[in-house]
Amino acid sequence: MALKHFRTVTPMLKASFQSKTFGLCQRTSLMANSYSVSTVDENATSQAVVSERRGRMVIVAINRPEVRNAVNQETAGRLLEELQAFDSDPELNVAVLHGRGGNFCAGYDLKTLANQKAPLKLEQDVTKGPGPMGPSRLQLSKPLIAAVSGFAVAGGLELALLADLRVVEESAVMGVFCRRFGVPLIDGGTVRLPRLIGLSRALDLILTGRPIGAQEALAYGLANRVVPDGQALQAAVELAEQIGSFPQQCLRADRSSAVYSCYDAPSFTQAMQYEFEHGVPIIQSEAIAGATKFTSGEGRGGKFS
Repeated sequence: MALKHFRTVTPMLKASFQSKTFGLCQRTSLMANSYSVSTVDENATSQAVVSERRGRMVIVAINRPEVRNAVNQETAGRLLEELQAFDSDPELNVAVLHGRGGNFCAGYDLKTLANQKAPLKLEQDVTKGPGPMGPSRLQLSKPLIAAVSGFAVAGGLELALLADLRVVEESAVMGVFCRRFGVPLIDGGTVRLPRLIGLSRALDLILTGRPIGAQEALAYGLANRVVPDGQALQAAVELAEQIGSFPQQCLRADRSSAVYSCYDAPSFTQAMQYEFEHGVPIIQSEAIAGATKFTSGEGRGGKFS
């Protein structure tokens, strides 16, 4: 599934992010691409979002540890820019999203909201602009993995839900903490969470705002992996490397079909038709070559190496 609704957004970013609608005014920080060849610039500590490119993977980090990586408007814009750049780059196969300093993301920066003198202006049409947290309205065409440490709550939980997979540290805490302050979920939380863990469990979290730990999140299906504290990023990177090593046309076709059947397919029959039509071309482009490798002895016994 291509980056739905956002094919025409990238050329307009420079203008859009200076508009009153998005409330962003720092042109240079929004338009700069922070990818490096192999390492993050250690002098970039003042940047709200930093990225590191490793081969066909990009690691995107929210870099506001002093506020538990709470997202303000600048950060939202940078996150959107980085994930759009990832999705449109043919050299990149998978992305990892994490937060620096021990927390994934504590949601939208409520101090910024409390001190907002003018009414917060947001794009009302979800097909035309970013969400308050930035990339939350995207439908990426390639896998995104969230490495969750510390708090992933409120809007931070919604960012984690944007990912295909969530690698969660043992002491991490997730939850709809914004329930206590009258801040609604408008970055996909009420859409993605029920699809992911079922309506009953989603309503438990949405209505109570209670914290949920790593093991309960794993039992719910909210977490895909639970790892010791301090190891989420490394585990997510290793998982990304594995996913990125597979034949990508097949992987993306299967991923797209799964997402379509969950969100967009009006019937079982149309979901099956979508799967077939998008899978058949892959037989010629990748499956025949893969079958040849298998017959020569590669991958026997379920080996992935």
